[in-house]
Amino acid sequence: MGSSSSSNFAKAVLLIILAIFLFDVQGAIIKYLGDDYPVQQLAVYRNLFGLLPSLLVLYLSSDWHEKGRPIIINRWRLGLLRGLFIAIAQFCLYYSLTIMEFATASTLAFAGPLFITTLSVPLLKHKVGVLRWLAVAIGFGGVLLILKPGTEVFKLYSLLPIAAAFFYALSSVCVRFFDQQVPTATINLYSSFGALLGSSLLMLTTADYVDVATESWFWLIAMGIVGGFAVLSMISAYRLTQPSNLSPFEYFGIPFSYIIGWVIFDETPFEQLFPGVVLIVGGGLLIVWRERSAKLPNV
Repeated sequence: MGSSSSSNFAKAVLLIILAIFLFDVQGAIIKYLGDDYPVQQLAVYRNLFGLLPSLLVLYLSSDWHEKGRPIIINRWRLGLLRGLFIAIAQFCLYYSLTIMEFATASTLAFAGPLFITTLSVPLLKHKVGVLRWLAVAIGFGGVLLILKPGTEVFKLYSLLPIAAAFFYALSSVCVRFFDQQVPTATINLYSSFGALLGSSLLMLTTADYVDVATESWFWLIAMGIVGGFAVLSMISAYRLTQPSNLSPFEYFGIPFSYIIGWVIFDETPFEQLFPGVVLIVGGGLLIVWRERSAKLPNV
């Protein structure tokens, strides 16, 4: 693998870890607000204020200005469709965060990397070799060790974060269909607008609007901005390398969520965390080793 590819891979890994951390911070805000506001309403504000990072990055992009500040893209329908996938995922995840422990809901959502690797084969025609499949399998095995199948975790509503993981994975894979010259912020702008439309429709048809208290506006704005930057980081990561290369690194969000759950919500899931987290991190390290080993055949 050349130095340019190695550099892109390293940047992609850092970006995906940053994105996962920001998503966990956003999830904590949603859980905090979930007792006072319906999740459909939270999703609307998340997508509304999430437009701000995209607009800012787009405005500061010299490449966008040099190209005449284009807004219309060839695959604009795909951009909006990606937003609808995100709106469905948001509803499933946000609702699960309000009725489940933060760490449990977040951990179940990390079925996403497995979906990403699986979807990249039929949709992107990528060849996923034995080592990458093994890395994902090791990580997923760690998730199962943490969840301990057969316990109260496996109830019907436990499928909500898994459904969210599938639709988030689908939205991530869709990023690879956009032309490389299309600015990341433009893609996110279309997706955020599509998610805003989808979440607004969902709120109008399934929930009653609750007047926002003055002290809640700070958290609503923070939720949108943090989530917006998380999405930008994730899109940038997936445009630098194949989705299957990054999927194991999303598992690093599990220790993030456990720490946040312990500090903010007084959860103490450390006995659940080990030894599963060892396998989760091990899967990510296996991918790092594979990508940095120039002597190994391309798998």
